[in-house]
Amino acid sequence: MKAMILAAGLGSRLKGTTLNKPKALVDVKGVPMLVIVIEQLKKQGVKKFMVNVHHFGQQVIDYIENNNRFGVEITISDERDELLDTGGAIWKAGDFFRGTEPVLVHNVDVLSDIKLKALLDFHQKNRALATLVVRKRKSGRALLFDGEMKLTGWADLKNKNYKWVNKPVENFTTFAYSGIYLSSPAFAEKLPFSGRFSIIDAWLEMAKTERIMAWPNTSGYWFDLGTKEKIKAAEKYLSG
Repeated sequence: MKAMILAAGLGSRLKGTTLNKPKALVDVKGVPMLVIVIEQLKKQGVKKFMVNVHHFGQQVIDYIENNNRFGVEITISDERDELLDTGGAIWKAGDFFRGTEPVLVHNVDVLSDIKLKALLDFHQKNRALATLVVRKRKSGRALLFDGEMKLTGWADLKNKNYKWVNKPVENFTTFAYSGIYLSSPAFAEKLPFSGRFSIIDAWLEMAKTERIMAWPNTSGYWFDLGTKEKIKAAEKYLSG
């Protein structure tokens, strides 16, 4: 298994913290988010990484080089000229997805104790093109899945705005996306769009013909590190 870490975001929700540094290098208990994700995945056998950069991208590149690439193979996907969003990032890094290994895509501002083997087993058993890690939690937006846990739509719950894979359905289960998904090697070449686009729009289009599945990760911990308050909550939890 390889991994792509999405680290190009502006970190707008972190306000003053990202005025002079990228979100990927913001500390959680004294350790940059990027390092936490790399080390967690490294412990579970991931040795090849792709990291995309944009906001203060050179700082991320220098940090990786100055730390001997953390003992793994890391390739940079440079988006400093144009931020391509969560879908365009995969399109630009398409060559990294080719081959025989599945690729884990992981937001840099997500902290969890996800078990990769369990995710991989589910992904392969269900012959999925992509398996989305989801949870039951409060969120204004949700992914919608049918009885077989296949993606059937997306919803802006606050404004009651729905997008459907095909036609609207009455029976579905809602989950919040956890910022992590596992993709099969063919995923990037089957993307329906190019340039800048959201991966959610791509999933909805691909789900018309491909198996885009949900994997509910209900055990262990999960934190969104997108705000100072959420970072403090994660630090408090990790401190016991």
